Amino acid sequence: MLPVAAQQNLPVATAQTQNIKRIPLQRFEVPGTAYETVIGIAEIGPNVSIGRHTHPGPESGYVIEGGFELLVEGEPPRMLKAGESYKISPHTIHDAKTGADGAKVIATYVVEKGQPLAAAVK
Repeated sequence: MLPVAAQQNLPVATAQTQNIKRIPLQRFEVPGTAYETVIGIAEIGPNVSIGRHTHPGPESGYVIEGGFELLVEGEPPRMLKAGESYKISPHTIHDAKTGADGAKVIATYVVEKGQPLAAAVK
């Protein structure tokens, strides 16, 4: 779900990296702040687990095709399908697992400039 510039920070299991295609769309500064917005599309193959991770700022997304199970720590699992959106608070541990059809998602992150976009969590 991340643009190319941020791929190094994505906590994806090595064996599944080839199952996620990331398409960067835009990265821009939030005027008058120390933050930037990062927008990208992720095409996630069938039956893929992204891996538990956090972001230093909020994440929001919209499912374009397919669907996935969103697993946010402290919340019940939530199934999302095409046409639905989600948001995740900063520093919240979460994961996502696609089903048999995979998923295509557009995601937006707001992060402090110079900070990693994501951090893996065991």
